[in-house]
Amino acid sequence: MARLAGVSQATVSLVFSGSSGHRVSAATRERIHDAARELGYRPQAAGRQLRLGRSGMVLLAVPNLLGPFFGRVLTGVHEEAARHGLAVVVSSGWDAAVLAEAAAAGRFDGLLVCSPDDRQLGALPADTAAVFLDADPAAHPGRPTVELDLAAGMRAAVDHLVGLGHRRFGYLRSAHSAHTFRVRQAAFAAASAGLGLEVRELAVSLNDGSREAARAARELLAGPRPPRAVVCDDDVVASGLYRAAGELGLRIPTDLSVVGMDDVPVAELLSPPLTTVDLPGERLGRAGLALLAALLGGEAPPPVAPLATALVVRGSTAPA
Repeated sequence: MARLAGVSQATVSLVFSGSSGHRVSAATRERIHDAARELGYRPQAAGRQLRLGRSGMVLLAVPNLLGPFFGRVLTGVHEEAARHGLAVVVSSGWDAAVLAEAAAAGRFDGLLVCSPDDRQLGALPADTAAVFLDADPAAHPGRPTVELDLAAGMRAAVDHLVGLGHRRFGYLRSAHSAHTFRVRQAAFAAASAGLGLEVRELAVSLNDGSREAARAARELLAGPRPPRAVVCDDDVVASGLYRAAGELGLRIPTDLSVVGMDDVPVAELLSPPLTTVDLPGERLGRAGLALLAALLGGEAPPPVAPLATALVVRGSTAPA
């Protein structure tokens, strides 16, 4: 393997021991991992973990295991964890006290905390390796954070609908108390301000899924001047809107244009397929695990720029 990667055997040992730190460049580590994959090499993880006093496990904490976006995040985390010889345990429904207890107990080498809501924020032991994903950096100063460019995604959604001539807007916003949704809602307000739009908003509880979204959507679409375009805080909410529109005899996109956010698998299965903002969950998971692995290797990981989002235009939007 050392010959294939063009390095010394000592350098290979440093990388697979997890103690390379700043002594081995990122490019060299990547070359060694590529050589290992080509040769089908699997490091003796158990022995290495015993020497280092580690479990070889990291905890990915998400608000809701049933949320399809978190499946995308988990995919990226697993892919990157395999490169570092780490196993991933997933947990949901946790609060700050439970997470702090898990960290203090030493069952996990490190924590990945994704899209936490306000009740899940709290102090962690100072010696805990932790990385936050889709979270507010100000809420946990000094901890690495990987953010999504949610504001750009929401602006793209509003600009797309305005460009199609829409002026009567609805906005189904999440009532969930979390940084990720506050950013989306502030971005919607900023993107729609000063454009002379007629906007009606309703809050939706995400805990009840598409059923609650359908109820809120029916209320949103009632009245003498219903919106002709609706932006939804996520794709599950958008699926509830589809259901309500069908019950009311409204055709998408002829009578109603719809834009979601997340680009989870259900978006392409809806009829017509949903125009939505792609939040790169897999990239988020990979970037977070890479930062965590760097922390575990004794490195000071560099700041990561917010990950780009992109509007994916499908069949659910049309000119007003």
